[in-house]
Amino acid sequence: MIKVQNKWIFNCYLIAILLINVNWVVAEPTESRPNVLFIIVDDLNDWTGHLAGHPQTKTPHLDKLAQRSVTFQNAHAQAPLCGPSRTSMLSGIHPHHSGVYGHIHDADLHKVEALKDIKFLPQFFKSNGYKTLGVGKIFHLTDGNKQFDEYGGIFSRMGPKPPERLSYDPSKFGTGRTQTDWGAYPEKSESMPDYKMAEWSVSKLQEKHTEPFFMTVGFVRPHVPWHVPESWFKPFPRATTSEPSIKDDDLTDISEFSKEVLQTPGMPPWEWMKQENRIHIREAARAYLACVHFVDAQVGKVLTALENSDYAKNTIVIVTSDHGYHLGEKHRWAKHSLWERATRVPLIINVPKNESRIVNKPVGLIDLYPTMADLCGLKSPEYLDGKSMQPLIMREKQGEPKAWRHSVLTVYGRKNFALRSETHRYICYADGSQELYDMRTDPHEWNNLCHPSVSENAQSVINEFKNQLPKTYKQWSPYSYAKINAWFDDDIQKSRAVTGTKERTIYKK
Repeated sequence: MIKVQNKWIFNCYLIAILLINVNWVVAEPTESRPNVLFIIVDDLNDWTGHLAGHPQTKTPHLDKLAQRSVTFQNAHAQAPLCGPSRTSMLSGIHPHHSGVYGHIHDADLHKVEALKDIKFLPQFFKSNGYKTLGVGKIFHLTDGNKQFDEYGGIFSRMGPKPPERLSYDPSKFGTGRTQTDWGAYPEKSESMPDYKMAEWSVSKLQEKHTEPFFMTVGFVRPHVPWHVPESWFKPFPRATTSEPSIKDDDLTDISEFSKEVLQTPGMPPWEWMKQENRIHIREAARAYLACVHFVDAQVGKVLTALENSDYAKNTIVIVTSDHGYHLGEKHRWAKHSLWERATRVPLIINVPKNESRIVNKPVGLIDLYPTMADLCGLKSPEYLDGKSMQPLIMREKQGEPKAWRHSVLTVYGRKNFALRSETHRYICYADGSQELYDMRTDPHEWNNLCHPSVSENAQSVINEFKNQLPKTYKQWSPYSYAKINAWFDDDIQKSRAVTGTKERTIYKK
């Protein structure tokens, strides 16, 4: 009887061991699965210290993170506009595959035919056992129609606004609407939505989480209006602010069609901005620098909270923007273009215990979805258009992988494409007009190699790019809209005539 009892106890012990092992396989301990802190800064171009886009910029917190991370010097948005860029980034689907070329209401995201059966990034992490947290501008306006377990809100969206415009009134320049304005307002940083978003994020990092978390923080500055308190302007004295590199006859080598596509009614006009010894150009640059400095401080609060938390050693940090922004280059104060200033974004990825490095391969926001999945040991959905950057991030001793894409794609409206390789930028518009720039010798894109004729060497480069252009593209999704210019209005109408869909809110002539 004693032997039987001992054997029974031994068998129970074996079963217990097996159950523990099975449980370990099915539900891996939280501490072995990395958390993700994903920070999106709205409308941030390369005016950061580590990208050296402006000599006077002050971004100490982003630069500190960049020094210990993998930084991508050649990262680009898939659309130079908030709505389609964020939809593409968070769905992993290119705009020309979804038909989302313009803004889209958050509630309509899953009504889009190409997106109705996919999982957006927060849902993907939730389905893999992650707690999802979000605050601020993540999708076009908010949280993508309840995509997160916890969403902290967007507060006053673009921030408190003065009773009257401080510097720029679009009503004086004809058709078009914009929030573009600049100047010191309000009095206190605590009134700014980004300040409140940082506070919310800090509080969540101080909480105890029993599950791995996926936290997205969507800061809104430096999105217009360029309003922040006076204290953020002080590091940029009015008399010493440098204007961006601008060529007065810059647009003489591009097609008339491209000028039509790239119109931005309501945005500050070139002729007005360069008046009074170009004072408006410098003042707008100063305000943008102040906004970047302010949001860098808010990013710093969140990063410091992470460093002081229990999650510091097991959290992947990713910081980027949804697209760039022109501050006078190409005679424009807007995004809405296929040039470098509008498509290039900062991209910093910090993986604990990974070595820091600079990567010059062409990558896109479209690559973030599969990259995050790989870094967290999760299987990516098969429908993703992007390419995992894990080989570039977790590089082995032999160096970066030789097999990488030739170039990364940006789409602006239907059938207007830009491709960026390590050395060149190629633009092809819907009418067939072209631009080619050698970014090694012409970083400001002042010399279109397709004008007035194409050399034999340039043609060989163009031919290689043409092989990378999409062969097919969708019509406009009935749920995406654009309030941009007359060309977009006409193109949407043509697309709706093909698909038989009804009109939605669009730009009016």
